[in-house]
Amino acid sequence: MDFQDVMDTIVRVFEALGVAVLVVGTSIAFGRYLLALRIGTDRLAAFRDVRAQLGRSILLGLEVLVAADIVRTIIEVPSLTSALSLGIIVLVRIALSFAIDVEVDGVAPWRKGPAEGPATSD
Repeated sequence: MDFQDVMDTIVRVFEALGVAVLVVGTSIAFGRYLLALRIGTDRLAAFRDVRAQLGRSILLGLEVLVAADIVRTIIEVPSLTSALSLGIIVLVRIALSFAIDVEVDGVAPWRKGPAEGPATSD
């Protein structure tokens, strides 16, 4: 097994992991949705939760798939085509991440309040 074969295997593992994150995350989100409905949670609240969980799963899956694309681009013979392909993939991922983040949180990322840390007593 040479270097190219090892790197191709690594890319395939990243791709499989990205797809697994999407499938498992989606399954968990819908499973929790059905469970919430079964125990009597308000449908709208359960729907908001499933959308948020599904959005987070998609974001994480996209991150892993982009990592696979980056590794693939690095191991290929450098070319303008491969660099442009990676650039387009990253731009699409940024746009999707932004749209999903706004959908999940209901607010643009720069409008979010500061994260609350642990309370300290002085």
